Amino acid sequence: MDDEARTATRHCYRVLEPIHSIIYFAPEAEQAYLEAGLDKGGRLAYFASRAAALGPVGAGVVAATFYNFNPELVAKHIPRAWTLASPADLVSARVEAAGTALRRLLGEQLVASDALAELAELTRQAAQATEPDGRPLFAAHAGLDWPTDPLLVLWHATTLLREYRGDGHIASLVSHGLAGLPALVTHTATGKGFLPEVARKLRGWSQQEWDNAETRLREEGIIDHDGSLTDRGVAIRERIEEETDAASSAPWSRLGADKTSRVRELAKEFSRAVVAAGAYPSGLFAGQR
Repeated sequence: MDDEARTATRHCYRVLEPIHSIIYFAPEAEQAYLEAGLDKGGRLAYFASRAAALGPVGAGVVAATFYNFNPELVAKHIPRAWTLASPADLVSARVEAAGTALRRLLGEQLVASDALAELAELTRQAAQATEPDGRPLFAAHAGLDWPTDPLLVLWHATTLLREYRGDGHIASLVSHGLAGLPALVTHTATGKGFLPEVARKLRGWSQQEWDNAETRLREEGIIDHDGSLTDRGVAIRERIEEETDAASSAPWSRLGADKTSRVRELAKEFSRAVVAAGAYPSGLFAGQR
């Protein structure tokens, strides 16, 4: 994979991710899940809504496909969630909430713009230029019906592209011997994701479990005594990102350079708009210190 293709693949991910991820922070989403039957939001709603496309699966499937959450945390909510709300109802609630939240964050002028319609069509083409082989979470979402509203087409397409990349990323982590918690620890050590304490709490790991993972990673020469990546750790994480980009390149290589460039150009405007509108809480990410 040449540098130009890798850059295009990574940039498309970065500019599209904020459009999809509003669903994890929008108050409209929690309200929709409560109305669908869940008795609380938070992690129960997150696990159930994101996994709903898989059907009423057990905790093991959710932990495996989500990867870096403590399986014990997942088991507190799955399969109980399916006794409260059906997966089909949660899928519908999630899509509806995404549309309502995006309309609020973007405003009607952007929602009704030709630019949004164009981006929706381009991302749809990219998402459909994929194969589900070895990508369970992507395949589950790809099996859902496409919406007709361009705003929801855009959100669904970004969801598919996100899960497509995520499944490929997990495959790379597995090949490098990084299980869920060590993968999370090394990711925070890059300084590009959640702050370590935020990551630990959100993913349900105890301080002792986190410390034990750090100890093993030090013994393997991946992090140093300060918790920073060693040269070996940096090389492993860089290789994982390169492999993730390569595994995620098919939608963009098949879409073509010109259309891919257009996606990047258009998506920047919409991603900046949702961030500027306050879609994400401050203090979560390393870059927000």
